[in-house]
Amino acid sequence: MKRKILFILFMLAAGTLLFANSNSETVVSIEPSWISLLPPLTAITLAMITKQAHLSLFLGIVIGACFITGGVWSGITSSLDHYLVKSLAGSESHTAILMFTMAFGGLIGVMSANGSLKGVLKVASKYATNNFRGQLLTGIMGLVIFFDDYSNSLLVGNMMRPFTDKVRVSREKLSYLVDSTAAPVASLAAVSTWSIFQMSLLEAPFATYGITQSTYVTFLQSIPYSFYCILAIIFLFLTVIMRKEFGPMLKAETRSQTTGEVLAKNAKPMMDKALVASLDASKTSHWSNAAIPIALVLGITIGGLFITGLNGLAPGDEKSFINIISTSNPNTALIWGSFFAGFTAIAISIFRGLLNLTDAMDAWINGARSMVMACVILVLAWVIGDICAEIKTAEYIVELTKDFLTPALLPPITFITAALISFSTGSSWATMSILVPVTVPMVIQLMGGDYNVAVQSPIFISTFAAVLSGSVFGDHSSPIADTTVLSSTACGADHIDHVRTQLPYALVCAAIALFAGYFLTGIGVNVFVCILAGIGLSVAVLKIFGKTVPTTVGSFSE
Repeated sequence: MKRKILFILFMLAAGTLLFANSNSETVVSIEPSWISLLPPLTAITLAMITKQAHLSLFLGIVIGACFITGGVWSGITSSLDHYLVKSLAGSESHTAILMFTMAFGGLIGVMSANGSLKGVLKVASKYATNNFRGQLLTGIMGLVIFFDDYSNSLLVGNMMRPFTDKVRVSREKLSYLVDSTAAPVASLAAVSTWSIFQMSLLEAPFATYGITQSTYVTFLQSIPYSFYCILAIIFLFLTVIMRKEFGPMLKAETRSQTTGEVLAKNAKPMMDKALVASLDASKTSHWSNAAIPIALVLGITIGGLFITGLNGLAPGDEKSFINIISTSNPNTALIWGSFFAGFTAIAISIFRGLLNLTDAMDAWINGARSMVMACVILVLAWVIGDICAEIKTAEYIVELTKDFLTPALLPPITFITAALISFSTGSSWATMSILVPVTVPMVIQLMGGDYNVAVQSPIFISTFAAVLSGSVFGDHSSPIADTTVLSSTACGADHIDHVRTQLPYALVCAAIALFAGYFLTGIGVNVFVCILAGIGLSVAVLKIFGKTVPTTVGSFSE
């Protein structure tokens, strides 16, 4: 069956490439068309079937580039010498992300080699002595690291992986726990890199319509309406507390708990085997040798947000907390935190006699090298996002849905639209940037009357939240999203296995958010009633479809 599907997809791709080559003027159009969906759909479908994320992403990029350039050869070459290069050389943000990702890998490499991660594991094992407590502690850690999704994924995944392996939590479940407390938590936090970005999107439309209400107040009002983010976190803890799983996750957890194999036999984990070997070969050292560098990551990153924020203020700007955070540079702060923490870990290893200078530097290099696979996928994910922007994937989806909008349908239709765009492009922030300027004026005009009153209505707030929450859902589910890649990397999971096992859970939360949340708020139901209904439905789904994972060796059939 898979071969037939692959054959159809490759034939479709080949046909479209020939079509692009012979009809370049027709295909490369200012107006979006169905062709806009082909690159992301090809990449996503092939990745899910073949489990070759790198190749699938690249084929999606080539198909898009062929349409843009109007030829097969020009598309292939421009994919290499233009789009890939542009993704790095043309984006300071992308380069920064790669830098702090590899630097964080270097930090983990040193802590693996000097035995401090084993020390943390030894202490943690006193408090979280079984599978249930391991999962619960991971979820709680995800709530604590709320200020940035990248920090959340890298810190929680790398810190908890050695311990959760010991208590037989599958890498698929670990990456789900980490991923579901990264973007959803950061998106809901009153102060985070996400919240500042989200509220800043309202500034232009508010100014256009003369709306005087604070954008920050509007964002705070939208938090209870971010149904997907809320339910994703609640559903996560319900699976842990109720000890219920279903779908591919049930198989993964059954395998792990009955056999001790935290990875599937054919898995390709997003980490270097040398890093695992380094951890296994190291002697146990005191937990503080890891705690000090990790504390520095947090402290320096938070301090870096304030420093870059103060430097970013214009003369005369009020030095308020919100202004400082809104002008901060989180990528710079993360680079400072990851590199200085790495230097500190090396210094601790040398001065405490855990490693000599040569071994410490080798450990840092090995750790950084372990992130290369993830960095390759990150670059490819960014490139296909650029391709989608040029062929107007998002605009096409918006065009398809705009004629169905009424005030009552605005929240659910907006949620669906945001989810489709984010899933197809792999970027929640790009989706928010596209949809907020479109949906905010639309809902203001549909509501009519005093604009300052309109923005305080549940329909407006729910629609704005639907953009944010739908974007998180699409990004959370997409195999080409950078946050999904980072979660797989930090947890040492097979990337496609992570997507396959997480997707059913994400879809359930999205369906509940859509019907119990956005449809009900669209017809005037109180937001807190909607949240309670969503929680009730989540419990019901797990009771009906969930199964208790066996903890002893035995057969399993779904």
